[in-house]
Amino acid sequence: MSGRNVAERVARLRADFDRSFAEPARTFDGASIELLAIEVGDRPYTLRLSQTSGVHPDRPVTALPTTLRALLGVAGFAGAIVPVYDLATLLGHPIARKPRWLALTAGAPPLALAFHELDRHLRVPATDVVQGLADGGPHGYLHGMVRLPDGDRPIIDVPTTRALVHQLAGHPLAPEES
Repeated sequence: MSGRNVAERVARLRADFDRSFAEPARTFDGASIELLAIEVGDRPYTLRLSQTSGVHPDRPVTALPTTLRALLGVAGFAGAIVPVYDLATLLGHPIARKPRWLALTAGAPPLALAFHELDRHLRVPATDVVQGLADGGPHGYLHGMVRLPDGDRPIIDVPTTRALVHQLAGHPLAPEES
């Protein structure tokens, strides 16, 4: 295989990978929901794949001088500087270790949520998702639960999280932001 073929294949794989995050989340039969199983601290949660636009491991985060405990700093994503908030702190879990993963949220303005472990991608039947407000967490971030063979997991609602992050930062969410 020549160097040119390898370079073309790498470019095609990179373009396919990037396009997979740019396209809206797919629904395969209308009766399935795609989730990311994550761990925040040592606790299992899920994020709706449709509410994220990318997941990144080991992305450098530059700390900022701030009094907001949940604000870890900023990170670069495709030329944009994005604030990074610690999900453990937002959910009220006192976790001493540094989160490894960043979920870039869907919608504007850009926001990244840091968490500790990415367990797996899930496609579950819609009947396995219990809609509604879970216990709500300390600020109502949890909306629904998913039933899995290894136990139920609360679903973190990204739009609610975004609204509360804006409130913490002193910036009310504009109606067009979501």
